[in-house]
Amino acid sequence: MEKYLNQILTGDCVDVMRGIPDASVDAVFADAPYNLQLGAKTLYRPEDQTAARAVRDAWDAFESPAAYDEFTRAWLTQCKRVLKPDGALWVIGSYHNIFRVGAILQDLGFWILNDIVWVKTNPMPNFRGTRFTNAHETLIWATPRKTGKYTFNYETMKKLNGGKQMRSDWNINICLGEERVKDESGKSLHNTQKPMDLLRRVILASTKQGDVILDPFLGSGTTAAAAKELGRNFIGIEREESYVSAARARVDAVTPIDLSQIEVATPKRAEIRVAFKELIEAGLLYVGQTLVSPRGERVMITRDGQLAHSLHGKASIHVMAARLQHCVSFNGWDYWSAEKRDGTLVPIDELRKYVRSVKRDMKKVA
Repeated sequence: MEKYLNQILTGDCVDVMRGIPDASVDAVFADAPYNLQLGAKTLYRPEDQTAARAVRDAWDAFESPAAYDEFTRAWLTQCKRVLKPDGALWVIGSYHNIFRVGAILQDLGFWILNDIVWVKTNPMPNFRGTRFTNAHETLIWATPRKTGKYTFNYETMKKLNGGKQMRSDWNINICLGEERVKDESGKSLHNTQKPMDLLRRVILASTKQGDVILDPFLGSGTTAAAAKELGRNFIGIEREESYVSAARARVDAVTPIDLSQIEVATPKRAEIRVAFKELIEAGLLYVGQTLVSPRGERVMITRDGQLAHSLHGKASIHVMAARLQHCVSFNGWDYWSAEKRDGTLVPIDELRKYVRSVKRDMKKVA
């Protein structure tokens, strides 16, 4: 995993993501191709007849809706694999693609938390006057599973919104002027560069300092730049060489900022502690039962409430998960599922919730 951290990698995102370990990323921000299908016709501004900037890059063109769906399913599948169970997925799009993307991510088992409307306070007008001015884009905020304990920094969002609860409509300027990354001729390098303020809000809302944020379509590097500025780690993937070099230079120039006046700790409810051994004592698990990881690794419950593995010895649910993931620490409650006698799997965290609810009820009676 270390070789990916804070790196901008060149290549196809699906191919590159295949090398990233399972359940190793805290958040994904994906600004995938929109498949705008604009064709070759140029639009001109009515006031001065200059050509309007539009997305006609080869990376945004697909043969058919079916081809776009296949591409979307492939990269979302890899995102789901690399995301931690309590991680977050953000996808941004326009009316051209966001509904297709939303349906596919639901088919893959993602759970949608919110749709956010980015209201562009300075949108490009509809030059022909044949439709409404397209003044917004939509972000989908989702978690890999319905029961995921995702991060939401409510108090920070409230502080940034003048002490009021943050709404799902965000008024943010489009990227203009000095913020635009330019090529050697002084022209805008990337037609769909997102504003830093948008990525700052996404990151501050749904991640913690030190988290790992993956952007499989990094473009000019906005996600990586915002992540570095806000004390997060990043993994950027981009297939266009011109974007990669510009993004690397952009990120190198970023200096992390002091977050003490921005981020506010969200108080957590005191949860009743439940030990793994209590699940055995409650009859929800039994000695000799098999637990299975998301990657199909199998361990056995021992008499002392530990897990036994043929190659990694005996350890707690947390230490064993960390050993198999080749990392320093890992939350075993999120990693293991119990194999029932009929072959079905149930996450041990669901069993823990049941025991916790029983203990809570008993506490009320007492």
